[in-house]
Amino acid sequence: MSVSLKLLFLVTMTVALSFGFMHHVVGGYDFERLHIFLFNLCSGGTIILYFTMQRETMPKRLMLFYVLAFAFAFFAFFKMYVPCVIIALVLFFITESVRIKKFGFFPRQFFTTKDSVSVKFHNAALLCLSIGLLISILAILNHEYYHWLDFEKLSLNTFFLGFSFPSSLITLSVLFAAMRKYGTARIIFFKTALFWTITVGVIIFFLFILFEAVWLELSISLTLFVAVSAVLLLYIKTGYMEQQKAFLTSGIVFLVMTAVSGVFYILIYAMGEPSEQMRQLTILYHRTLSLYGWNISGLAVICRQKDFPIMLHSGKIIALHWLIVAVLAPIGFYVPWVALAAIAAYALFLYAMFFSKPTGANPAGI
Repeated sequence: MSVSLKLLFLVTMTVALSFGFMHHVVGGYDFERLHIFLFNLCSGGTIILYFTMQRETMPKRLMLFYVLAFAFAFFAFFKMYVPCVIIALVLFFITESVRIKKFGFFPRQFFTTKDSVSVKFHNAALLCLSIGLLISILAILNHEYYHWLDFEKLSLNTFFLGFSFPSSLITLSVLFAAMRKYGTARIIFFKTALFWTITVGVIIFFLFILFEAVWLELSISLTLFVAVSAVLLLYIKTGYMEQQKAFLTSGIVFLVMTAVSGVFYILIYAMGEPSEQMRQLTILYHRTLSLYGWNISGLAVICRQKDFPIMLHSGKIIALHWLIVAVLAPIGFYVPWVALAAIAAYALFLYAMFFSKPTGANPAGI
């Protein structure tokens, strides 16, 4: 990856986190959409396409995707929905053009054992990004103009949060690619079962949210917790013993903690309507663990895929990452000076991840 491209992602991700604290500076505005889109769609979406296209520099089509995703974020923030619909449609066609060239129109990889689970998750990430863009169009049309469906949870912000799923799926693709290739039928079946459990489970979970079926939400969230815990154990046992294993292991632990926070959030709802403070704190931890813990681990490894091992102390940088996600970012939401510390620490973490010098080849071939 070129220096300019690394710098672009570093700045975009840092600005994304900064908007999560912008309420300290400008009151009366909801900056959540900028916070989410700049990370998930601008950075995450662009990196997924970059990883798929396997280019060292950014092609014009990929630069167009980034610019339009950036514009989409600000149009959505200012509630200018007609440009959002047009831009989302263009982004959909760009994503599909990349996906079809790589995997073909029909996702046959999902239904065959010839293709690895890593390939399945990779295709699923692209397909999820495409579908997410189409659903965002339908959500805007329904919510702002036509009101076809009347669900309380069928809000724009609910759908917009779905843009985190492609980044999550591509991180799982990287994770499974970093596992040793055992060819026994039992292992292949187990990995495939995890793929279907996670991907279908998330879809079912989303439907249960729309219908406000709290106990069914809880059952699916517990199933997903078991699945991601199994992924963690499988990766610890079969992952390549390379430097990136430490980053990816840390990432999957973030995912397990995300699942735990999700289960806890549903439990407090099932036992009674939580206070606004409790609801906000739980969602804050859940979102921070997911976006800036789990997802960034995979995206960072993708960006440095050809450089590992790199010149940084894995233990120190992982400790800094946990300090940011578990302590500084959540507290910074309430305390302005801690927010500044979180932004500075996050920029330092990203700088280390993007610009630490490579020291050799990458035997695992991630």
